[in-house]
Amino acid sequence: MNLIKTDLLQGTLDLIILRILSSGDRHGYSIAKRIELISKDVLSVQQGSLYPALHRLEERGLIKSKWGVTETKRRAKFYKLTTSGKKQVEKEKAYWKQFSGAINQIVQYG
Repeated sequence: MNLIKTDLLQGTLDLIILRILSSGDRHGYSIAKRIELISKDVLSVQQGSLYPALHRLEERGLIKSKWGVTETKRRAKFYKLTTSGKKQVEKEKAYWKQFSGAINQIVQYG
């Protein structure tokens, strides 16, 4: 299946990144690949969207970063959820469940 390049709403991309990081620390490329894997190649996040989102989340105090070495021995910045980020994931999940349910009702209407 071909990847669909998706322009995600800012809040949606933030939620996806936070959710991916809730399973552990990851570097940017790993986050992008995990999104593709979990979405079964429906979603693809480009670097031009991913890294600004990571910086935005870090500025908001929801994630923090540190330099490390990848499994392929490359130097990369690894991102980790903060305590505030963990709380935000739970809030966003509840909101997303309500929001997507409402959209589904509209799509199924009629």
